[in-house]
Amino acid sequence: MSAVTTASITYTRKDQRRDEVAYGSPVHNAVMGFLIREARLLDHRELAEWANLLAEDLEYKAPVRITRRVQQWDQEFGTMGHFDDDYNSIQMRITRLTTTNNAWSEDPASRVRRFITNVSVWETDIPDEYEVSSYLLLTRNRAEAKDYKQLSAERNDRLRMTADGFKIARRSIMIDQVVLGMPNFAIFL
Repeated sequence: MSAVTTASITYTRKDQRRDEVAYGSPVHNAVMGFLIREARLLDHRELAEWANLLAEDLEYKAPVRITRRVQQWDQEFGTMGHFDDDYNSIQMRITRLTTTNNAWSEDPASRVRRFITNVSVWETDIPDEYEVSSYLLLTRNRAEAKDYKQLSAERNDRLRMTADGFKIARRSIMIDQVVLGMPNFAIFL
């Protein structure tokens, strides 16, 4: 029996983090406000407005988690993903969800709440760009279901300050589950 080797990618970008921004500082508060506003837009399906928060060079990834032994902890994410989007593919997904009749996975729409916590912010070598780590707890209910599905994850973002406010230039979502506990995954994290 031969072993299968899986490529591994680093999604945290710790090497790009410089000085940590103090909790409660104006920058940290601005980032927190941005993330809370973003969650509210997504929870209320204001997808066109949410799209305005995305940079045109966007990378939006949710790699599949692989169960690894302790010695291989740094290899728990491979190259395959639940999402591997850029600005154009996100725009197409939004258009499909909001203007067509063939987005069956979200008709009727899921009732979703995103809870954002444990937000840490670091300066980078690029002025007005910040590395941001946050935790996400998502609850989702569909149709007449009596129960909620939950998803937890760590998100690593690159936020860029522009004249219009922060833009998401990169998002890597490390979902805690190896096998997702919810069907059809047509929502944004």
